[in-house]
Amino acid sequence: MEIRYSADTFLAISEKWCEILSAKADIEEIRTNLIHHINHRQFESYSDKSDLHDLDLVIIRDCARVWRAILHPRSEKLAGFSVLRELIKAANNNPDPDLSESFWADIYYLTRGIEGQFQLHNLTLFSFSGIDELSGREAAIIRSQELDMIQNYVNHNTSKYKSGLDDDIKKIREQNLNKILKAKNIDLNQWYNWKWQLQNIAKDEETLSLYASLSQKEISNVRKAVESHIPFGVTPYYASLFIDPIHGEDRAIRAQVLFPENYINTFNATDNNEYITDYMKETDTSPIDLVTRRYPSIVILKPYNSCPQICVYCQRNWEIKGPLDPQAMANQKTLHEALQWLKEHKTIKEVLVTGGDPLVMSDEIIESLLNQLSQIPHIERIRIGTRTPVTIPMRFTDDLCNIIASFRKPGRREITLITHVQHPYEITEDFVDAIEKLKSRGISVYNQLVYTFFISRRFEAAHLRHILRLCGVDPYYSFYPKGKVETNNYRIPIARMLQEQKEEARLMPGLCRTDEPVFNVPGLGKNHLNAWQHRDLISILKDGSRVYEFHPWEKKIADQKTYIGSDVPIFEYLKRLEEIGENSKDYETIWYYF
Repeated sequence: MEIRYSADTFLAISEKWCEILSAKADIEEIRTNLIHHINHRQFESYSDKSDLHDLDLVIIRDCARVWRAILHPRSEKLAGFSVLRELIKAANNNPDPDLSESFWADIYYLTRGIEGQFQLHNLTLFSFSGIDELSGREAAIIRSQELDMIQNYVNHNTSKYKSGLDDDIKKIREQNLNKILKAKNIDLNQWYNWKWQLQNIAKDEETLSLYASLSQKEISNVRKAVESHIPFGVTPYYASLFIDPIHGEDRAIRAQVLFPENYINTFNATDNNEYITDYMKETDTSPIDLVTRRYPSIVILKPYNSCPQICVYCQRNWEIKGPLDPQAMANQKTLHEALQWLKEHKTIKEVLVTGGDPLVMSDEIIESLLNQLSQIPHIERIRIGTRTPVTIPMRFTDDLCNIIASFRKPGRREITLITHVQHPYEITEDFVDAIEKLKSRGISVYNQLVYTFFISRRFEAAHLRHILRLCGVDPYYSFYPKGKVETNNYRIPIARMLQEQKEEARLMPGLCRTDEPVFNVPGLGKNHLNAWQHRDLISILKDGSRVYEFHPWEKKIADQKTYIGSDVPIFEYLKRLEEIGENSKDYETIWYYF
């Protein structure tokens, strides 16, 4: 990035801002004058005398709304920080040295935006002069040519990303598999036995090194994690998907399971403190053991509190057991009480069976649990939350798929599977086979993507959704990463999720972009990011993090408080992208997503 953002960079944008902010007046008068100026800029820009392009007017409109929110005293109180006070100090040649370059970068773009200095229409990739004067077939042909150019642009960008179905990747992984078979002295029959996979999970760096090539740093971090008693595990199958620890092509796969140093250090420093790690406040939304309830008609049921493989950013890392921990299975008494509670609450129409990963349980236990749930008259839908299509696809035997499908009663009860595919590299022929077994029995499969840094390059997530649909998996949710201290380097600016939805996902066919971008509000649940009425950007902190006031989903129905949360600085995110070879200029419109 060429610009060095500072107070001087901001003050050079507009003499009017300098005049207002440096006036010999109290802060409330300055606040009033600045808001008057912002309102005037918006009104003037939309007047008949304005010659601004329609696309640039939208930038001014959006920046006006954000500035009004940031300058409001209520926002300052909620955020615990006053942007206005900092701007006044800067205008009087006394900027706070603790204000980061990230802070001034966001202020710079916001101010340029309201002053009409960001020409969005000049950044558009395609335009056909004179098209507005055409009509009928002639206009349609020109428009079709424009759409061809847009689709070629999409194709060019998505082609940069490999998937596990590409021939060259399949060849590398076949070599990986042969190495593991030789190292473990087994044949393919054993490899495709899901119980063998469970029995041979890598729970330390020594075993994992048998399955995959690791860098010295990765080996060291796994050793530290294990020594710190951080739940760690990687299935042999998933380890066989690793490709190269040096060049980073498979960074998204490694990031799933290999703990970074800051995670380990934070985990140790907090001593697994519940106030830091129980981000979703599940202890406050659990009316009875094994049950979480945040919505009127659906509950989460957690019969098994472990997974064959531990995701680094798991929201339940505060309670999750190590892979296949002997204590992970709920005892019969606790499970019976949870099921009895479900029977007594007839408002519950849907149960998400998750955990942990419930498909680690035996066929007999799964069948028994589904049978008990199906006996509850008011339960109309049972969802199974599992990552086994990605971590142990061989788990989907004909027997298991038949058991799951046997509880499906069209018109009466639906059985669905919710999985979590994080990157195109995780989609393999084994994954496709597992999905097809379910689909052929009438079981719908949906994907929940966690939109982390490692899936956030241009068109990376769009490519994933495209391949998922070809496999028969419906994109369902894109989750903003939980705001947990230990996983800060997995988070992205909310603006990047919005940019991806508008500038990348929007270019895909409708069935490939059915997922909804959401921010999970602790204790309350999903806040839908596609709609401005669900949140307000109210401040920018010293480090450049944007602060949002999130409105509860039931705000027009029940009396609930709003939630104040922050994301990560856009400027820092763009620097990280450059470090892995991206051009930050390709993401410049990110500043104007709020």
